[in-house]
Amino acid sequence: MATEIERKFLVVDDTYKAAATSKSHIVQGYICSARGRTVRVRLRDGRAYLTIKGPSLDGGLSRYEFEKEISPDEGQALLGLCEPGVIDKVRWLVPCGGHVYEVDEFAGDNAGLVVAEVELNAADEAFEKPGFIGQEVTGDRRYYNSQLRLVPYKDWGRPCP
Repeated sequence: MATEIERKFLVVDDTYKAAATSKSHIVQGYICSARGRTVRVRLRDGRAYLTIKGPSLDGGLSRYEFEKEISPDEGQALLGLCEPGVIDKVRWLVPCGGHVYEVDEFAGDNAGLVVAEVELNAADEAFEKPGFIGQEVTGDRRYYNSQLRLVPYKDWGRPCP
């Protein structure tokens, strides 16, 4: 069983762009976004992926993750079956110390939101924080992509429907 362990942070400036080794455009939708279990379809730079994630038992720090590459045609077809709301973002890969931060710069209804994630091998693993890292938001459901499609960043501060 593959377990994903990651920490998530807000980004305070755009210095990550100069340090990035690559960037890619990502569009993703959710076939299922039930609390604790998601099935995601992602299109990324001409490739497509189907990802299943299980519930977190430790406040959002780790959870089961299964990912399989599928054909771009399959990805497009499955994207058409997704729940309403699509996530559109540019992902920047930024090495720091022995880790690589994934910095997501959101577009569309989530424009203005920039978050960084770092994957770890253990929950208590030490890691270096680059200067662009701000407040930690690990486990804050508002920042989950599956939630951003339901309550986009542009609507924060308004009462929930």
